[in-house]
Amino acid sequence: MTDLYAEALSTFTGLFEEARASAEIEPNAMTVATADATGRPSARTVLLKSYDERGFVFYTHLDSHKGRELQENPHAALLFLWRSLREAGIQVRIEGAVEQVDDAEADAYFASRPRMSQIGAWASLQSRTLSSREEFDTRVATAEASFAGRDVPRPAGWSGLRVVPRRIEFWYGAQFRLHERWCYESEADGQWSKRLLFP
Repeated sequence: MTDLYAEALSTFTGLFEEARASAEIEPNAMTVATADATGRPSARTVLLKSYDERGFVFYTHLDSHKGRELQENPHAALLFLWRSLREAGIQVRIEGAVEQVDDAEADAYFASRPRMSQIGAWASLQSRTLSSREEFDTRVATAEASFAGRDVPRPAGWSGLRVVPRRIEFWYGAQFRLHERWCYESEADGQWSKRLLFP
């Protein structure tokens, strides 16, 4: 890990801890933007579950809309928006390639989830058409009965996806839109650069 990449991760950690101590309701909420093989984009909000020098991890059904897109086009952009921080809010933008976490990491996280969240992962055919809420409630009840009295294993099609950063931007809001923006970017040779951007 290069010094500048370590600096970027340290900056993220400081801001993330600041957000966690603030009035932000879900400081780990982030927008994930993806695109299909034709370049058609889509975005949604998910929760950051872990991060380290390898990247930023969230979990999903691999056959969901975002899961399918990321299999077709394994690149994503993340956006954290912490409106309550400092003078006029802070954004963190992260772009990079996407890889699936290994089974051991996915299993460990799944085991830490509340039991009903585990049941829900079995009951949901994420992003597919649902005929009625009753159909989903029935699937939840069926999954509960199936795993009664034993641990709920991780479904084979449910896992974590890691965004491996190649670009990280810190956006510090200011009055009159006189913002401050710092961009860290990985070059083709793996070396990181740091530069200040116009607001």
